[in-house]
Amino acid sequence: MAPSKSSREELDFSLFGGAESLSEGRKQQRTYPRRTVIVDENDSFNVYDANPIDPSDFLWIMTEEPHRSRRKAIMKAHPEVTKLMGYEPRTKYVVAFVVLLQFTTAFLLRHKSPLSIPFILTAYIIGGTANHNLFLAIHEITHNLAFKGIKPNKAFAIFANLPIGIPYAVTFKGYHLEHHKYLGEDGVDTDLPTRLELYCLNNVLGKVFFCTFQILFYALRPGFVRSQRFSHWHFINIVSQLVFNYALITQAGGNRMLIYFIMSSFWAGSLHPLAGHFIAEHYVWDGLEQETYSYYGWLNIFAYNVGYHNEHHDFPSIPWTRLPTLRALAPEVYDTIPSHPSWPMITVNFIRDKNVGIFARVKRPSRNVREAALKVELDGGCADEEGKTSSTEEENQAIKRRK
Repeated sequence: MAPSKSSREELDFSLFGGAESLSEGRKQQRTYPRRTVIVDENDSFNVYDANPIDPSDFLWIMTEEPHRSRRKAIMKAHPEVTKLMGYEPRTKYVVAFVVLLQFTTAFLLRHKSPLSIPFILTAYIIGGTANHNLFLAIHEITHNLAFKGIKPNKAFAIFANLPIGIPYAVTFKGYHLEHHKYLGEDGVDTDLPTRLELYCLNNVLGKVFFCTFQILFYALRPGFVRSQRFSHWHFINIVSQLVFNYALITQAGGNRMLIYFIMSSFWAGSLHPLAGHFIAEHYVWDGLEQETYSYYGWLNIFAYNVGYHNEHHDFPSIPWTRLPTLRALAPEVYDTIPSHPSWPMITVNFIRDKNVGIFARVKRPSRNVREAALKVELDGGCADEEGKTSSTEEENQAIKRRK
């Protein structure tokens, strides 16, 4: 049950994480190289010898997403996990530093031609890395993990949005929380490619185009799949960004600073080493029906540990600084789940390998269809019907017991 309005402002909102397939069990010969890694290759859970999925359609399944049940199991085995939940005060300092870095870099380039090699390389190396960091800062803030209250987090996300050049922070929050609550659900989870993308981009050139312009797909797709109700926060986000952009053009040395910000955002979501995480997180690999993958490499330093993606989906209320601790707390869980060894190679393999592509995503029919067919409950960690217990309520109850 949702908290009452009278107690709402007293709550720590950073504690709120904001059919079996026909081929299963059949022994089949694997004819393509493994691209994922696992600590224990003898674990029976991990089957690498299944055939690739059908490239003419997505991988449709009727089972619920795995994160809610795994969250419950981990909380039962390790009740101390609740101590990891809550906002991270250091986030605001990292964000402020990156925003200052971007503004300073743009100011120093204000007399350079946007077509010059120094301008383009700086926008790719420094700007692309910094703005990708801000993308993921907004992701962290979306889960109310920079401050205790909701309003400070929303306002700070709008601040982090400024060097990106295009207002999207408030819109992202609505879609991203649906991605957590309805992971893989067709028509709701806008992280999923559309059938039009499947038809048009299901080849090498199509995948090159997708990887180069994937930031545009993530920006434009939600509006075609599922519209949002416009709120005053959307208005504040848009107006703040427009005022900031206008000030850059009129007061800070012309329009080249704004061009630098937008070019940085393009590179951040294009063929950039960090952008591999967009594909790494939820695409299907190695014939497995696993829909979420983690990456534990050093690039997490620039990405708020978003590579710990299974851990993040299991516990959205645990901030980036404590996700490695979560993994160490439950090695019997996370060390047995296949993970990716490299983000840059994800992009390379995605483009060149015919066994993975736009089609390699797990999709679920709508909830009504699944319930009618198999009586499967899928709430993605948030109850939508009266009487059901949501994951956030489970976490909150555990926190109250701890207190």
